[in-house]
Amino acid sequence: MDWPNLIKTASARVTPYIRQTPVVTFETRTVTQPVTLKLEQLQHAGSFKTRGAFNTLLGTEPPAAGLVAASGGNHGAAVAYAAQRLGFPARVYVPEIAGPAKISLIRACGADLQVVPGAYSNALEQAKAWEEKTGAMQIHAYDAEATVAGQGSCFVEWEQQGLNADTVLIAVGGGGLIAGALGWFQGRCKIVAVEPERCATLHAALSASAPVNVEVSGVAANALGAQKIGTICFDLAQSTGIESVLVSDAAITQAQRRLWQDLKQVVEPAGAAALAAVLSGAYTPEPDERLAVLVCGGNIASDPLA
Repeated sequence: MDWPNLIKTASARVTPYIRQTPVVTFETRTVTQPVTLKLEQLQHAGSFKTRGAFNTLLGTEPPAAGLVAASGGNHGAAVAYAAQRLGFPARVYVPEIAGPAKISLIRACGADLQVVPGAYSNALEQAKAWEEKTGAMQIHAYDAEATVAGQGSCFVEWEQQGLNADTVLIAVGGGGLIAGALGWFQGRCKIVAVEPERCATLHAALSASAPVNVEVSGVAANALGAQKIGTICFDLAQSTGIESVLVSDAAITQAQRRLWQDLKQVVEPAGAAALAAVLSGAYTPEPDERLAVLVCGGNIASDPLA
């Protein structure tokens, strides 16, 4: 698969529809050098997922039955936003653990929202059933070529903004975002996968040498709660090489606090997970290692101004 060209094409396609998110410098006592952050939680609909949604929809003609997606919340919001912007009907299935803020956001974007008991896998089952029944076009949250290429546009943009890093740390759920990074960088910098201890799909797959089901729980489960890593991500991780680290729920919530205290950025647990690896020492850089962290989502559980 020629991922660099696929991602370059996706970047050109989605640029008119997405927001160029800012890059800032973050000072921390944990490491001696400043850390570069890309604030992708400021993207339309609150996460990087909007890139993959637009790349998918702009690269095809949806059927009359419209679109269907399963999501822990952020992907559903991204599909709903992109569908509304482009004038397509969309039905989105989310589990109850998606939380009220994400559920409200999806509704506000005009999707036909279906909240189901259980976890992301249960929402995906119902989305597949709707696809089979109606012929609606399924937009997978992470394990689809167009989704991964769209997420990769984030790293094209970051390099255009002057990214100068030895190592980029990225949170992992199903693996679409980090697959985009692996596909774009092709070994030009080290990619570190950061996962919560209580939903570590890629870590488990790398240990087992194959994607395996994991139990999902914890503070970031409604965004990083896929039960199995995507095949695209796993194949790229094996072929290009990756370092995997785990972080505790306590480390994630502490990183959320630091982002608010130091930068006044409100970030959901999944969005703070990659930074948590640096702040907690789960990832220990070399003394002169230049670090970059992607802050990936800002749809917290409740409206802080409600």
